[in-house]
Amino acid sequence: MKFIIGKDRKQAALFPVSLEESIETENEVRAIELFVNSLDLEKTGFKVRFPEGGRPAYHPAVLLKLFIYGYLNRIRSSRILEKECRRNIEMMWLIEQLSPDHNTIANFRKDNPDAIKRVFRATVQLARNFNLIGGKIIAGDGTKLRAQNSKKKQFQQLKKLTGTCSILT
Repeated sequence: MKFIIGKDRKQAALFPVSLEESIETENEVRAIELFVNSLDLEKTGFKVRFPEGGRPAYHPAVLLKLFIYGYLNRIRSSRILEKECRRNIEMMWLIEQLSPDHNTIANFRKDNPDAIKRVFRATVQLARNFNLIGGKIIAGDGTKLRAQNSKKKQFQQLKKLTGTCSILT
């Protein structure tokens, strides 16, 4: 039986694929890029001007794109976002192959909570403007599940169900 054989990892490509070609035109990262670039970050509340001395800072737009991408893909951990910056092609395209440290990502989140809330409100408003959401029905799931169920708790629940407790040996 024949199997599909992959390409040799050490073989150099004659025509390397650019990141631009790797990302489809309908990909969500392109929407994030357009949305963040359309925002006036200074009016939104982000700190845009930094002191001249020292290491240059990441632009708040880069970190905001990273943060929004993380929320869309259920990634909230700054360490996982840092790892995704180095291995995820979509993320590389979105933040132009930069790889901020997890402390930088966490500090951005900590230093700009109000501005981030304003940005998320703007995303909801944008969705309303495009009639993607109506804003008439709000539904929440109130399901409560126990995180742990030890043998002791199971025994107590069994006792409640049966009314009596007998120890089986």
